[in-house]
Amino acid sequence: MVYECYLTFIKTKICIYHKSLLLLILLTINITTLIGQSIQQQEMQKLSHFAGDWVGISKGYENGKVTREIPTYEEISYKVDKHILTIDLYSENLKLHTVIYYDEEDKTYYYNPFYKTGTARYPAKFLDGKLIVTPSETKRFIFEITADGQFREYGENLVDGKWIMYFEDVFDRN
Repeated sequence: MVYECYLTFIKTKICIYHKSLLLLILLTINITTLIGQSIQQQEMQKLSHFAGDWVGISKGYENGKVTREIPTYEEISYKVDKHILTIDLYSENLKLHTVIYYDEEDKTYYYNPFYKTGTARYPAKFLDGKLIVTPSETKRFIFEITADGQFREYGENLVDGKWIMYFEDVFDRN
């Protein structure tokens, strides 16, 4: 009888030990996962002011003069538990789907546009409330919210040491 009680006691202790060990392992995995997600989500949260439905005009420039004005619509929203931000742009001459995400390992945002003719991947950084995408050393796209609350994106080329705007899209919330 005493022996059976002793065995039951030992089995209970072993069972509690294994359950505790399993719980500790699961908590460690969950905490590690949450920490990894929270860094990416914190970085992506910095872009939250861009989210929304936007309606505006896209302008093209050559030699400082407007060469085209086209009505444009953009839908910007988070996907995948706010791990990515998507931009869907619709205009008469351009349809574009873009995915933006933050890579924790590189500590870099990536801007991934998808066109009818293909796709690309460009590094970006977030400075002073602006997302600055750099496809090359001589080309950049800048996304910002203006003092008036408009969403503005524009592209610039580096020519003779000066940044020259070649397009500008200005949107109001829809």
